[in-house]
Amino acid sequence: MVKQRIGFIGLGNMGGRMTRRLVDGGYPVLGYDPVEGRAVAAGATPAPSLAAVAADSDIVLLSLPDSSVIEPVVLGPGGIAESARPGQVVIDLSTAAPASSIRLHAALAERQVDFLDAGISGGAAAAEKGTLTIMVGGSPGVLARVGRVFEPIAARVVDMGGPGAGHTTKVLNNFLNAVSLAATAEVMVAAKKAGLDLDRTLEVINASSGVNFASLNRFPNIVRGDYMEGGLTSALMTKDVALYVDRIGELGVPSLAASGPLAAFGLANSLGYRDQISNRVVDAIGDVAGGVRLHDAAKDGH
Repeated sequence: MVKQRIGFIGLGNMGGRMTRRLVDGGYPVLGYDPVEGRAVAAGATPAPSLAAVAADSDIVLLSLPDSSVIEPVVLGPGGIAESARPGQVVIDLSTAAPASSIRLHAALAERQVDFLDAGISGGAAAAEKGTLTIMVGGSPGVLARVGRVFEPIAARVVDMGGPGAGHTTKVLNNFLNAVSLAATAEVMVAAKKAGLDLDRTLEVINASSGVNFASLNRFPNIVRGDYMEGGLTSALMTKDVALYVDRIGELGVPSLAASGPLAAFGLANSLGYRDQISNRVVDAIGDVAGGVRLHDAAKDGH
């Protein structure tokens, strides 16, 4: 069976890894990124423009920073919509504002182009291994038609409903991720200052009601000095929490728990950790707590 031609726009931390998986899975991929060399590094054929990607692809995948970038890429001068054709499918794998994604569904539908908002979860490690979870919003018929393209990059694909449902699910999930990371960072700094054994503290938390993704998967590495570099930055985590606040405001739900992670990652941004992995929020909290670090490099002889 001839595989559909894939265009991939945005070949950074996540997009580059997903592109590599698609190429290794036998898909011809035409890649575009404003940073020279990224397409070749990911194994894609470099495209000279957004228009070229749209003109020469059956499915166009996006992995971009936010809606302020996504909308002009799709609808702006020289963007995807100008060169798209009826029956083509655009899939947005970014973390985007759901209201913007809903607008893109409608705008592309006027051109008879299908759109799926497809939030992804699992981070760089899952992108590398092809084990992402993908939450999709849009027409189930479109998902059924193009769903095979997700096979090289995802272990789980979940149909969440109509336009905007995928990106709504993504911002809800990311908010919980932010809460658990910020709260566990604070707790672990307190444990360090209290003189507790950090491995035993995590053992107790992970066998008790405080267990969460960060305590299970992040902090066992962080206490050994491995911050798991390459994942979501503090700046992007702050953006994701802001997207959550906007979305639940649109839904009429009060935001009572957002101040904690906004403060924690805002602190990290202000102290120089903005473009570093969001796990470094524990160092930002440690800085304010008197220079606390969970990992004692001197103790290890490093």
